[in-house]
Formats: sequence, C-alpha cells, structure tokens
Amino acid sequence: MSVETLNKEELQRYARHLILPEFGKAGQEKLKASKVLCVGAGGLGSPMAMYLAAAGVGTLGIMDFDVVDVSNLQRQIIHGQASVGERKVVSAANRIKDINPHVNVRIHETAISSANAREIIREYDVVADGTDNFPTRYLVNDACVLEGKINVYASIFRFDGQATVFGMKDGPCYRCLYPDPPPPGMVPSCAEGGVLGVLPGIMGTLQALEVIKVLTGIGEPLKGRLQVFDALTMKFRELKIRKDPKCPICGEHRTIHELIDYNQFCGIPNEEAQKAIDAQKATEMADDEITPAQLKARMDKGDKPFLVDVRNANELDICKLPYDAWIPLPEFSGRWEELADKKDTEVVVYCRSGGRSGQVVRFLQEQGFKNARNMVGGMLRWSDEVDPTSAKY
Repeated sequence: MSVETLNKEELQRYARHLILPEFGKAGQEKLKASKVLCVGAGGLGSPMAMYLAAAGVGTLGIMDFDVVDVSNLQRQIIHGQASVGERKVVSAANRIKDINPHVNVRIHETAISSANAREIIREYDVVADGTDNFPTRYLVNDACVLEGKINVYASIFRFDGQATVFGMKDGPCYRCLYPDPPPPGMVPSCAEGGVLGVLPGIMGTLQALEVIKVLTGIGEPLKGRLQVFDALTMKFRELKIRKDPKCPICGEHRTIHELIDYNQFCGIPNEEAQKAIDAQKATEMADDEITPAQLKARMDKGDKPFLVDVRNANELDICKLPYDAWIPLPEFSGRWEELADKKDTEVVVYCRSGGRSGQVVRFLQEQGFKNARNMVGGMLRWSDEVDPTSAKY
C-alpha cells in the first residue's frame, strides 16, 4: 500500500485524527492510500461504510445487488425514504459522496459469487463482510484466504452480535471458527427472527473500527478473538479463536485450492435446482400444502379447517387469521399434545412466510397427523393474494 499526501482541505477535515499521537498524519495518509471492499450495503454495511468514508479511506468498494425496501430503513441508515426502490449501491454511493467527496467509490452492482469473488477481492487491501447468510460468509472467507486478504467480519441476530478479524498472519479464518455450516433452516434469517435496529449499527461500527486499526497498524485488532455482544444486557464477552492446523483452507495441508459451490456446501439448492423445485411445486401442489387463496375459498364456503398459528405473540398484534389454536414454534414440541384429538382432522398451520409452519407440519405428520397441511407463503402471501389490507412485516 502506497502513501498519499494530504491536501490543505484534508488536513482540516481530519484534524481530530491528526492530533492523536498514536494516529497522526502518517495514519491518515495510510487510510487515504487504502482500498476497502464492503460486501453488502445493508444493516452492517451502512454504518461501516459511512464511518470508513468519514475517516478518510481512499477507495471504498460497495458490493450489493439488492434494491432499497421500506423495511430496510429501520436499520440500514445509509439509505433514506427517497432511496426506496433505488439500487442499494447507488444509494450508498450518493450518501458516501455527501459525507466525504474525497472518497473514491467503486460500485459492484452484483451478487458475490465463486465466479467473480477472487477477481474483485484482489483489487482491495481489506474486505469487510456485511453479509447475512452462510454460503456467502464461507465464500468471502475462502476468497480472502486464497487472495491473501484480511477479512473483517461481523454478524447479527435479534439482540446478539459477533465481530472478529480473520486472515491475519498466523490467525484463524472463518472455517476455523465454523468448520461446518448449520443444517439448512436451523438458523432463521433476520427476516424470520427479527433484529433490533440499533444492533447492526453497533456491530457495523465495530467493523469500521477494526478495518481502520488493520489499515493503520494502531491498537490491537481482534485477531484470534471473537467479540460477542448482548444488547439486552449491554454486555461484551470475548472468546478465543484458535487457528485450526487441519483447516481445509488455511491449515498446514490445504485441501481447498479454488472456490466451490457454496450453496451446495451449505445444503441449499442452487438457483437452477431451486427453479426446478419451484416449477414442480407450481404444477403439483403437495398434498400437505394449501395456498392462501384455496384456504380463503374453503372458509367462504363454510368449510374452514382447524387453523394453528405458530408465530410469536408480538406477531399476532400485526395481523392474524381466525385461528383455532396458537402455539408458538419454540413451544410446539412441548405442547403439541394439546392437539392430540385433532389427528384425524384437517389441520392447517401458518406463520409469516411458510418456513416455520412447514417445520411444524412435518413434525405433526411424524406424530400421526395425516391431514396436517402448511399454508404456503404464510401471512405474506395471504396479504398478496387474499387481503391486501393485512399488514406485511
């Protein structure tokens, strides 16, 4: 990384950095010469990119393929109401330029993939992973290791966050911490499980801090240390992460030499396979599924099945159907016998989007409920197909 001198306006802009003895002009010039790739312009990427821009990182790459949705605004503070419907990379770039016109913003309006990851990542000094799914986290990790780049990582869920730095000399990588991905569906997404809006602000800011420390050489980065944050108790815990000598990507005897199919690695159907599955579902509705439109038609005829809502209590306040039983998913395995007299009855289970209810239907079938059915698409599809006044969340 080269050194770039600061002009008069920059000396004034970064004055509070320059008077820090540990940072000074030399640290600021290192930032100006640096290139950082932010993978994701969402909850984590928003505060991270803004603080890195304000700090004076010379080149910021913003990588995202999504558009701004109104549901993003609760936590993705780089975007505003006027950006709804706009590409996230464009919205983020405009905000960054407003924060600091000296920053060179590179837009990568694409999903990171095994085909493009290494080519893009090798252009940068540090990668900051702001993604929200396991296949992409493994992909970013492996690409960083293969290209010799440091990976500043964070993740969030509900009220909990994690942050660390992977890929430093003699330090661990993501696979050292998580050798194997969790089974598909075991860990709910933020869309299913929720996230406190301020949490990604805290963790994304920690990421920005670690990026700055890595680039300037100040302080002690989170190498081999996992910072775990509980927002409800306002407590931080630090866990040690050891480099695994048997790690297949960064260990002594590497077995991974190129990027792989990460959806397959995580047990998730690839795009073509998923399209085939969706097409089959569209033409052949499974016996244990019912669409919201079909359910509504039955209800209008007075042929209402036994409805079971498996959402959490707070979700009932948003929207609901005239359910016959309410048993939240976390309590279901201990309370399913409340439905024991319905084994021969047609039972329709529903949730927000159909994922949790699908799990419950499979469980009920194992208990002998031959007529248990899942309302596919959940309350979101109910709003789209049946009742547009039903709130979406």
